[in-house]
Amino acid sequence: MTADNVVKSDNVAVILDRALDDGEGLLRLTPTWVPRSFLHPGRRLRLHPDDLYAYGADRGGIDERWFGSTTAAANEGRVWHEGFSFCLFEGEQFLLKDAVEEAGARIIGSSLFDKYNRWPVYSKFFDNMGPIPHHMHQGFEDAKLVGQEGKPESYYFPPQYNNVDNNFPYTFMGLEPGTSKAQVRECLENWNKGDNGILDLAKAYRLKRGTGWLIPPGVLHAPGSLCTYEPQWGSDVFGMFQSIVEGRYVDWSLLVKDMPEEKHQDLDFIIGQLDWDKNVDENFKDSNYLEPIVDESRSGDGYTDRWIVYGTVDGQQCFSAKELTLEPGAKCTIQDPGASSWITTQGKGRMGNLTLLTPTLIRFGETTEDEVYITYEAATGGVEIENTGTENLVGLRYFGPDTHDNLPAIGDYKN
Repeated sequence: MTADNVVKSDNVAVILDRALDDGEGLLRLTPTWVPRSFLHPGRRLRLHPDDLYAYGADRGGIDERWFGSTTAAANEGRVWHEGFSFCLFEGEQFLLKDAVEEAGARIIGSSLFDKYNRWPVYSKFFDNMGPIPHHMHQGFEDAKLVGQEGKPESYYFPPQYNNVDNNFPYTFMGLEPGTSKAQVRECLENWNKGDNGILDLAKAYRLKRGTGWLIPPGVLHAPGSLCTYEPQWGSDVFGMFQSIVEGRYVDWSLLVKDMPEEKHQDLDFIIGQLDWDKNVDENFKDSNYLEPIVDESRSGDGYTDRWIVYGTVDGQQCFSAKELTLEPGAKCTIQDPGASSWITTQGKGRMGNLTLLTPTLIRFGETTEDEVYITYEAATGGVEIENTGTENLVGLRYFGPDTHDNLPAIGDYKN
């Protein structure tokens, strides 16, 4: 991407109309790469190894690719477009964020646009060599104190992006039942003494390819080293509760970055941002674990549509996701009740008149043919997808809030 081929927000209307008409409501998206200074890239995102530090070594390695994002990455020293997805049409690029602002009803549907005035969710692959520090994402009321929004999130571990486990394919989640707030407070008091011992209070779960988890706000988690597809709310707030991970020091500032400045040393306030009951839930796995569920109403001869992220957070349908698999030669028309963002994880084919092709190796700044935004207009009208290759065509797509009337509940995979 260069400044010369980026269309400014006040000029988006004309090219957006042409792109929507030409693509029959489908928008081609380009790769959105995000670095994290406190993590080690897992090297499975298919980004060329020479480009892992394309933003500069001081910014950290690229370990995330964001999909359908209108949310800024909350990184120190970020470039202006970091975290934002770009649409590509006839060699020119424009922000998906600007497209939604220009034509919200066509792109995400009038009910969603009227309520949120933006696409309020996004997804990503995050891919690390080892675990992420034990951390939480603030709930909506706590995030509001610093002008942000809360962040529920979810995980799915796509087999196609997990040919190796990397260093630690286990995730610590929540706190052991019976843990006291005094024990967590002691961990925070010991922050600068080395490993503060927060993981001694938690339980680790082995990660299984083709499964996932739903993570409510305020719940501690230390994601393991499988490459993870992560539909989530459109926010980048977090608080790290672990002082050392894999021998690397985690600065106190990463614990309190999304808390009011006057509360940065208030341990009771910090611990109060945890959803205590959810953290010490005796049935934590039953409350949060996900296995795929076939959607029989949208599956047929040669193709299968599976729910991979489902359930609600505090009674609200925040987001959801599905995995569509087409056998070689299969064709189907998928009609969804809302917009979605699609990433191809295996095979080749077409969606409408757009090519779908899973990349083998991507250079930083290159465009690809694996990512599509399916607008509300296209989704509700129906989108034809065809596998033109010799192996399965597989794609993941995630949806915004309150999209589905038939969304499964947590635990329905057992039925």
